[in-house]
Amino acid sequence: MKILEKYFYVITAILVFVIYLFTIAPSVVQIDSGELAAVQATLGIAHPTGYPLFTIIGYIFSLIPLPFTKIFQLNLLAATYCSAAAGIFTYTIKLCLDNLSIFVNKQQVKALTSKNKKKKKQKKEKPQTIISERVKFISAVFGGLVLAFSKTFWFQSTSVEVYSLHLLIITVTILMLMKAYILSFNKDEIKPWLIFAIVLALGFTNHMTTLLILPGASYIYFSRFKLSQASAKRVLIMILIFFPVLLIIYSYLPIRASQNPLINWGNPIDMEGILRHISGKQYQVWLFSSMEAAKKQFVYFIEALPLEFYLTIAASVIGLFYSYLKAKKLFLFLIITFLSTVLYSINYDIHDIDAYFLLAFVMIAFFSAFGAVKLFTIKGASQKVVMGILGIVLAIQFYFNFDKVNQNNVYTFEDYTKALVGSVSEDAIIFSYQWDFFVSESYYYQFVENYRTDVKIIDKELLRRSWYYNQLNQYDPSLLKGIKNEIDQFLIALQPFERGENFDANKLENLYRTIMSKLITTNITSRDFYIAPELVEQEMKRGEFALPPGYNLVPDLFLYKVVKGNEYVPAADPDFTIRFPEKQNHYIDSIERFVGTILSNRAAYEMRFGKSNRAKVYIQKIISDLPNFRIPPQLQQIVNN
Repeated sequence: MKILEKYFYVITAILVFVIYLFTIAPSVVQIDSGELAAVQATLGIAHPTGYPLFTIIGYIFSLIPLPFTKIFQLNLLAATYCSAAAGIFTYTIKLCLDNLSIFVNKQQVKALTSKNKKKKKQKKEKPQTIISERVKFISAVFGGLVLAFSKTFWFQSTSVEVYSLHLLIITVTILMLMKAYILSFNKDEIKPWLIFAIVLALGFTNHMTTLLILPGASYIYFSRFKLSQASAKRVLIMILIFFPVLLIIYSYLPIRASQNPLINWGNPIDMEGILRHISGKQYQVWLFSSMEAAKKQFVYFIEALPLEFYLTIAASVIGLFYSYLKAKKLFLFLIITFLSTVLYSINYDIHDIDAYFLLAFVMIAFFSAFGAVKLFTIKGASQKVVMGILGIVLAIQFYFNFDKVNQNNVYTFEDYTKALVGSVSEDAIIFSYQWDFFVSESYYYQFVENYRTDVKIIDKELLRRSWYYNQLNQYDPSLLKGIKNEIDQFLIALQPFERGENFDANKLENLYRTIMSKLITTNITSRDFYIAPELVEQEMKRGEFALPPGYNLVPDLFLYKVVKGNEYVPAADPDFTIRFPEKQNHYIDSIERFVGTILSNRAAYEMRFGKSNRAKVYIQKIISDLPNFRIPPQLQQIVNN
């Protein structure tokens, strides 16, 4: 029992890690997984804000000769980050519970900070609730597990993402802040605050939302030292430590970008490019965009909150009031951090907003530990009964969130990417903006596993960015060989736009469309050109993108092939296999729709040329592999004939 109490936070981390192993993704998954894994494995430059610390650590870890694929090894690193964060968070809760009087009892604080430190007769006070060691460590473990098995936190452990490292650093930051605050009552040393400044700087080199800890940290610091010359001097010293650490790690971006890595997002080689990249300038259009967007995100947060914690949210509500009564300063730190996170995040109008609420979820888990303490200290309460209640509510949260986060059988994105890229002819070009589904994933398979490196994939949306042309030139100089003049004009017109100055929108758009069109005409004679279905269904229907005169589209297995004339063009049999998990989401549903649409269009194409037997091959593939896809009524009769 003593070993359990001594190493409770280590045991918590190990337990969490073992459970995470059952939900970890074996391969790439949706959105940025493929890109970030490739960036780590090849020492590239990731999308803004660059994440240099994440990249460097991931690269070093990828060099360890483990008997796994690189993608699984890097997914494993994410699980390690998150389980370590849960353990550190558990330790932090216990530390705060051990020093509760510092956050609440003003007379004890005064006694601790007085120079003579002699015992003085104090006025009679209302006796404080005595919390046993056992209650403290059980409550701390409960809070740690509440956080570890909350949906969004748990999900970060399943695959490569920057938020897993962010969670580890932010929990270490909170621990260092609490330690510095508590130690300052014994002796006024600056060392703990310098450690806090270093960890804070590391946080900023991974994810800029580290700034959300600053309002609460400022409150804790100034509630201890007040506004004085001495406190200002200490802050100045912390800043002098903070910025060199920040600059040293961020220097990775221009140094590595100057070497033209395979993935060189933003090409941050000069001060303008560096500042644009680390500030995430291209994403700022969605930040503080409108009150309507903020309201929508706030409603989403309120609706999602019970689905993160289920019944354990009740412990958090109890802990909210209990911490206010028993540890007011800690309560204010938690509530300030919670509100700062929510107010900032609801003003970011993106679809996948959940991860931006992570720090708020950390605060809720903190409150849940205080709720557990309150339940244990209710007069006449049985510890066994309380432990049983806590165990039940935690088990309910675990049970419902397990299926939501479980990715241990998700191979859909690997299968789709390999099947799609593998279906085209040698040296072909694929024009798409399916970033979340196969473009990001292709970065990993082409640049790390060297799968079909002859195929060149061009992201239609990234053609709007100046840096992308440099990356394409490194990728394959021949791609842009025939449109250098148009690209030069476009980059000149684009410069004021990227700098936030006045720009000619019509000229920019016309040059952009010219580049897209000439990509076809300058390459079609030497290699096959394929266009993804989203461009056909969206941009081409709206007239924003058109084929050169004399060219047409033929539906292939996953893409539309650009051909000259109207003659019949054969396609391969649909011999591919894409594994769809039982539990599907928006991204997997979209892949099923993409594949089903192209196959049904191919069947219709075969029918136009009187090849009903060939049409039946594609329809039968839909029936056998895509049971959720609705075959158009005009094609259903093929199966019966």
